[in-house]
Amino acid sequence: MSAKTNAWVALLLLTALNFLNYIDRNVLFAVQPLIQKEFTLSDKQVGFLTSAFFVCYMIAAPLIVPLADRFPRRWIMAAGAFVWSLATLLSAVTHNYDELLLRHVIVGIGEATFVAISPAFLSDIFPETMRGRVMGLFYLATPVGSALGYLVGGYLGSRYGWRAPFLISALPGLLLAFGVLALREPVRGASDHMADSFERGSVRGLFRNRAFWTISLGAAMMTFAIGGLQVWMPTFLYRIRHVPLEHANISFGGMTVIAGTVATLLGGWLGDRLLRRIPAAYQLISAIGMTLSIPAIIAAIYCTGPAMYPAIFLGEFCLLLNTAPLNAALVNSVSARIRATALAVNIFTIHLLGDAFSPTLIGYISDKSNLQTGLMAMIGAVALSAAVLFYGMRFAPKLESGQQAISN
Repeated sequence: MSAKTNAWVALLLLTALNFLNYIDRNVLFAVQPLIQKEFTLSDKQVGFLTSAFFVCYMIAAPLIVPLADRFPRRWIMAAGAFVWSLATLLSAVTHNYDELLLRHVIVGIGEATFVAISPAFLSDIFPETMRGRVMGLFYLATPVGSALGYLVGGYLGSRYGWRAPFLISALPGLLLAFGVLALREPVRGASDHMADSFERGSVRGLFRNRAFWTISLGAAMMTFAIGGLQVWMPTFLYRIRHVPLEHANISFGGMTVIAGTVATLLGGWLGDRLLRRIPAAYQLISAIGMTLSIPAIIAAIYCTGPAMYPAIFLGEFCLLLNTAPLNAALVNSVSARIRATALAVNIFTIHLLGDAFSPTLIGYISDKSNLQTGLMAMIGAVALSAAVLFYGMRFAPKLESGQQAISN
């Protein structure tokens, strides 16, 4: 196939796999109360399932992903997709907490090898001025795939038991993993138009790359909030607001689909549009989104009645507005020579400081007081994220002369 066809096939195929990645990850949250009841678990134990997932996820990335800067990436991505899909399939036959915990650990290892490499692969196909939109489509899987996890889990779990959703969601990933092997491997750096430097192009220099670290730290605090919201919002609606579990999953999943789709695509489009004039456009949009999410999240936690759902919707919209621009800024902050390694370091950082412990922390606070108080831990993280991203705007790399005019 032609280079252009290969590029769009790669984007669509990797995006489809990313959808399945988030569906498989979020099915657990939809059936969480059912698992909690069967195994007699505390909120802290339930939160630890997700924390264990992200601990293994963030450790596996820097150990495995640097191989992608030296060897064909399609083989590594396909292997990761196969591992996580098979582990999700095996979840249908778990019968105790320890088995479920082991499953979640294996899923984390498989997903890490795919999620860290795919953006670097796509960045070698599409230039900087398109990466906001490309990442917008690829990371559309974050809200929409997550929402489908709630919808699939909520519907099947309430009718056929909590094991059924794991069985259904795993099978497509096993098939698409083989499709990745047919992709053409792009030349590293073929689509880059930013000047290389010691900070952008070497592993040693990465630790002095202020653009990379402000993006990573801002993303970590954002991940803390999103992780807490995804894990605990359906349970919050079910337990605190007394919404039936299936309805809670459908409502939250539906809002996530709409808010996530519009916000992710809009954020990527705005970032590409403004990048021609503002080198820090991606960071600017992300910081504004984080700032606006603060009052909406507070209202979502404490509002009752008709105002509750609009507040949840606005909170998700503002948080997810940063998804595409923040990831575009991340891949642009380093050169192709170390991009996969940098993404692995980023994964380690954002989950270590973010959702590796936020679900457990929120669950612990909930056990000691209530879930409303636990969810308020997200507010401080969001405020810190906005502050770091505003500060990091000064370190954004600039396009080389003439590249600002590129629009597609």
